[in-house]
Amino acid sequence: MDATHDTGPRAVRPEADATASAPALLLRPWRVEDAAGVAEAYRDPALRRRASATVRDETEALRRLRTRHDGRETGERLAFAVLQARPDGGGEGRSAGHVVLKAPHGPEPEVGYWTAAPARGRGVAPRALGALTHWAFTALPEVTRLRLLHTAANTASCRVAERAGYGFEAELLPAPTEFPSEGHLHVRTVSGRAPA
Repeated sequence: MDATHDTGPRAVRPEADATASAPALLLRPWRVEDAAGVAEAYRDPALRRRASATVRDETEALRRLRTRHDGRETGERLAFAVLQARPDGGGEGRSAGHVVLKAPHGPEPEVGYWTAAPARGRGVAPRALGALTHWAFTALPEVTRLRLLHTAANTASCRVAERAGYGFEAELLPAPTEFPSEGHLHVRTVSGRAPA
């Protein structure tokens, strides 16, 4: 349950350069050995409030990782672990979050993400989302537009979307049970221009 065997642009791993205050980010498919880190991340009350799935322990985290692997195999979702690079250049360091491309083979996939509590406040989410966005437009030629949806009350996601170049497009009415509260739709196009 790790890297795909793609060649060409899809084989390029998305990453984000280091900043003055944060290490580089590496994105790769989730692995079984990531279960403990996922369980730890979901202990955070803020993540649990916003997450669409419940992960209470390592067993549930492993089930979640298998679902992500199956989604990659069927082409329904391309989920990536977001890892901080080691400062010494020695590869992968601490887990920082998750990004996903839902329905990646259509013209308008949806992106999603979460950031682990210890990594928040250092620009991880917009940098990881930017890396996923660049990768999607480069590796998947059929993708011309990416959508980001979040609840209207989640102002932090508005800031992440804006910093990653996703312009606000519309307010969304509740659509129970899938999206039970008002939301926002942000969009980024392959040209790099956010909608007016």
